[in-house]
Amino acid sequence: MRTVPSGISISQYLIRRLQEYGIQDLFGIPGDYILAFYTQLEQSQINVVGCTREDCAGFAADAYARVHGMGALCITYCVGGLSVCNSIAGAYAEKSPVVVISGSPGLSERTSNPLLHHKVRDFRTQIDVFEKLCVATTELTDPVTAFREIDRVLDACARYKRPVYIEIPRDMVDVVPQIGHAFQQPDAISDPGALAEAVAETRELLQHAERPLILAGVEVHRFALQDQLLSLAESTQIPIAATLLGKSVVRETHPLYVGLYEGAMGQQRVTDYVEDSDCILLLGTFMTDINLGIFTANLDPSRCIYATSEQLRIRHHHYHHIQLQDFLQQLIDAPPQPASRPIPQTLQPQRSPFQLQPAAAITVSRLFARLNEQLDEDTIVVADIGDSLFGATELQIRGRTEFLSPAYYTSMGFSVPAAVGAHFARRSARVVVICGDGAFQMTGQELSTLIRHKFDPVIIVLDNAGYGTERKLHEGEWKFNAVQPW
Repeated sequence: MRTVPSGISISQYLIRRLQEYGIQDLFGIPGDYILAFYTQLEQSQINVVGCTREDCAGFAADAYARVHGMGALCITYCVGGLSVCNSIAGAYAEKSPVVVISGSPGLSERTSNPLLHHKVRDFRTQIDVFEKLCVATTELTDPVTAFREIDRVLDACARYKRPVYIEIPRDMVDVVPQIGHAFQQPDAISDPGALAEAVAETRELLQHAERPLILAGVEVHRFALQDQLLSLAESTQIPIAATLLGKSVVRETHPLYVGLYEGAMGQQRVTDYVEDSDCILLLGTFMTDINLGIFTANLDPSRCIYATSEQLRIRHHHYHHIQLQDFLQQLIDAPPQPASRPIPQTLQPQRSPFQLQPAAAITVSRLFARLNEQLDEDTIVVADIGDSLFGATELQIRGRTEFLSPAYYTSMGFSVPAAVGAHFARRSARVVVICGDGAFQMTGQELSTLIRHKFDPVIIVLDNAGYGTERKLHEGEWKFNAVQPW
């Protein structure tokens, strides 16, 4: 328990708590309802990064959260907040912990329900929208509860790895609550009996498996469980595959890594190896359409142990009130020793050196083959959707948590602003962006933010002369799939 010193304003407390969660950079665009809070931010140790558009700030904060652990953005009321909805919806869908801070009209301005600029329907319009997009929301209208509300919402962001929303009226920014406050971090505790039984059953199934496999997903990234995943795999020698959202959950040169599982959309040799398993431990995996190769995955539930932060299912029954971290740690503490499962050489082929052919045409396959040779342990790859994403799945990521893509929500325009967030999250990294021409035209202006801060990412635009993926989904030469060349 920590006691807050007296004389701290609401905005100062919020900034302090952001710093305690490790946030060093914050993205956004100022506006009159949030200017007072921006003033406090600029006087703090948090670096404020101005973006070209609010949705770009949202994508940048999302990418920052994926690499750094938690992200934040700050925007004005409605014209700013409603502009960032798509970015935050994607962060919610893909479990990225982003703190949205918005200004709003002062409480003293709201008497008689005046038609203040930026207001839509009533003064709750924006927070009502964000209640659908966030795991927790609050409006800081009461000095007595403000600190407690900030604690509650930020704890939810860290606990559930999803966006949260904090709205602060502009006449509350500098208010100093005249009340003592002590912050106590609530603990997330597993049910001991359920945990012991689930671990025992899991250990028994893995112990007797002849062809076990770990299928790692996005929550291993979000909950920073990469070390625990590797510890379990290495102590049991169980091979690891990853889903598309989980790509780079371990370095893809690791001897136990067998590849990306995408159902019928992936490499057949990986699909066969995964689906031939007699016991699959799915850790933090989202069972989405894209993750499962448009639902072409063939994973028999009777052979699966499905463990996420939200549920634990072993074959056809469920265990409740079990934390994913506790479940994984107990398996590590007393690891099963299943039969050793060999990994065929075809799953870890030696890549031939790229052969320069000056006269050869530039093709997507040769582009990615050449790019693959340039990746190292300090390279973060950011892929937009469509051909950019599907081509990037063939890249061999040398580090971990170094592949970013909206592979479930699939919002175009993620990649260029995400490069901003990735650069600030890991300033020593080299960032490579792969996007289509359609996606680039949506948010490519964020290049100016990269230049402003002297970052030098590699940005590769795949020119499909339009929306290439949509042409494949809906046959015909339709004009609506064309974009104006730049």
